[in-house]
Amino acid sequence: MSIDTPFLLASLAALLVGLSKGGLPTIGMLGVPILSLVMPPMKAAVMLLPIYVISDMVSVWLYRKHFSVVNLKILIPAGILGVFIGWLTASYTSEAATKLLIGCIGVGFCLNTWLRKGPTNARGADIPRGIFWGTLAGFTSFISHAGAPPFQVYALPQRLPKVVFAGTATILFTFINAAKILPYQLLQPYSLNDLEHASVLVPAALLGTVAGAYLTKKIADVWFFRCVQIGLFIISIKLIVDAAAAWGL
Repeated sequence: MSIDTPFLLASLAALLVGLSKGGLPTIGMLGVPILSLVMPPMKAAVMLLPIYVISDMVSVWLYRKHFSVVNLKILIPAGILGVFIGWLTASYTSEAATKLLIGCIGVGFCLNTWLRKGPTNARGADIPRGIFWGTLAGFTSFISHAGAPPFQVYALPQRLPKVVFAGTATILFTFINAAKILPYQLLQPYSLNDLEHASVLVPAALLGTVAGAYLTKKIADVWFFRCVQIGLFIISIKLIVDAAAAWGL
């Protein structure tokens, strides 16, 4: 892969994936939308999966002592179910529809974050909500590695400690990403060229993972996430416009 615009965008996407795996939720959602500007969304999702898997190995070690067992018992099976549903429905989803879904997920998440008022009291983990949002997280993660918003809708009201929240997300998506390997290979088999392209992005992903763990502890969440949300909102609007143009709207 030459040093051109697609490569620079892919490197940026890998860095953002690493940052999210280091403990900065949501920022990894920018990866597929960024790559979708220069390639089909499904190809972007497939290209980034090895980056997610490698980053998972580092992030699990970083958060090996910080996670919610009760939440993971609910979310992991639900997330894997969501991956299976995504696999079954992938062949029926057009490129424009996928772009529209990614864009709506991003816009919906931003609007929900900006407009929603937080609950007065913290909510505990519960099975019905966990199954619903966990399954949705697995489904959206399969389509576009955009499983963070459903997870956050479920977990944020619990007001978990920051490192426990990050560790729970990390371990959950480690299982979800592992569950995606075989379906992705069946849908769009990896070639040697694909793996070579992905291997070039590994350093950026690992750098992002370590930096993400450091920044999680140092940067004030409110300022960082405002910038991420604005970027996500702009890219999501662009993808919605692209989908509308593809349908002649």
